[in-house]
Amino acid sequence: MKFGEKLRMSREKAGLSQQALATAIGLTSRTIMSYEHGTSHPKDRKVYFKLAEFFDVDVNYFLTEDEEFLSTVAKHYGKRGLDQANVILDQTAALFAGGELSEEDQAAFASAMQAIFLDSKNRAQKKFTPKKFRQPQPPPEG
Repeated sequence: MKFGEKLRMSREKAGLSQQALATAIGLTSRTIMSYEHGTSHPKDRKVYFKLAEFFDVDVNYFLTEDEEFLSTVAKHYGKRGLDQANVILDQTAALFAGGELSEEDQAAFASAMQAIFLDSKNRAQKKFTPKKFRQPQPPPEG
C-alpha cells in the first residue's frame, strides 16, 4: 500500500477531514489532498514523523522504502526528478506483476534500480550543471 493510501485510511479511520488533519500537523488541506492522491510526497522527513506521532503509529508505517526514495529524489531533483522516479517505480512494479520473483528478490531489484537512478542523476548533474548551481547529492544506495 502506498503512502497516500495509508494516509487517507488513517485519516478516515480517525474521522477527520483533510482540513482538520492539515491544521493539526501544520500543513494545508491542499497538501494533504496531493499526498492522498499520490501526486506528491513529503519533501521533509519531519512530516512523516509528525503523521506517525499524530496517528500513534510507527513512522515506518508511513515511511516505506519507496517513500524514502521519493522523498530523497524530491529534495534533490525537484518535481521533474520526482516524476521520473515515479515512472521507474511504476514500471518496476509492472515488471513483477506476474509474481515470478520472490518478494525479497523484487525488493532487491527495486533497491538496485533506485541506486542506478540516483547515480544517473548525479552523473548528469556533474556533466550538465555549472558548479556554482550544483547541490550536494545523496550517495547511491547499495
